[in-house]
Amino acid sequence: LYAPLVRQGNPVIFMDERSAEMTKYAANAFLATKITFMNEIANLCEKVGADVDAIRKGIGTDSRIGKRFLFAGIGYGGSCFPKDVQALAKTSSENGYEFRMLNSVMAVNEDQKTKLIPTIKAHFNGDLKGKKIAMWGLAFKPYTDDIREAPAFVNIEKLLRAGASVRVFDPIAMPASKAYIEFLEKEQSQKPKEEQLDYSSVYFANDIYDAADEADALLLMTEWKEFRMPSWNVLKKSMNNPLVLDGRNIYDKTEMKELGFDYEGIG
Repeated sequence: LYAPLVRQGNPVIFMDERSAEMTKYAANAFLATKITFMNEIANLCEKVGADVDAIRKGIGTDSRIGKRFLFAGIGYGGSCFPKDVQALAKTSSENGYEFRMLNSVMAVNEDQKTKLIPTIKAHFNGDLKGKKIAMWGLAFKPYTDDIREAPAFVNIEKLLRAGASVRVFDPIAMPASKAYIEFLEKEQSQKPKEEQLDYSSVYFANDIYDAADEADALLLMTEWKEFRMPSWNVLKKSMNNPLVLDGRNIYDKTEMKELGFDYEGIG
């Protein structure tokens, strides 16, 4: 069974069941911590005037650290990282040990998901009522339709609560996202009227340009390759306001400013 894998030099390690389970949780929790650490560095970079992308390249040359999982952004999502971090923290608590680092990782990641909301509010003097916000990306990462724990939906909620409407597009996660929005709409009907959100103002666009049509701002949530090289000239003409908030740092700040866009990334 394992012969094709072992042939490539991958080791098979035998251990007890407890250790095997803990190894899986520890691996994902460590990677989630690595991501969160870089997000904290990015947040500090904004305060002191440093560039998190340069720092990523610098520390990535250290073989003890490595180059992977050093990209700052709007937090991790999906099924594995959130679930395993929570499971490890819960196991710790049940056994009388407080895993303080993981509790901090979860708290920071939750805050990081909506990192761009204060930025977009600041551009409109704190008032988003009536604003159209384009959102590119709904899946928690590229090449999947998995929307579990995806930052996009936390941001959609925040924007709706602020009085904005949202125009969204994702290359493959649209069906799953529509189903989830329908679920949220039904869920809202069970709440008191003053607490209900109008999810009907979420528009599912046909493509990236349809999403950005007459938008007051564009938020990038997922680093799909389809979003990396759009026609910025077309977008500048079609958007009401040339504001781009890059939650995954895939665009070049200098280039965006030369194209006439107000641009904000992470860190």
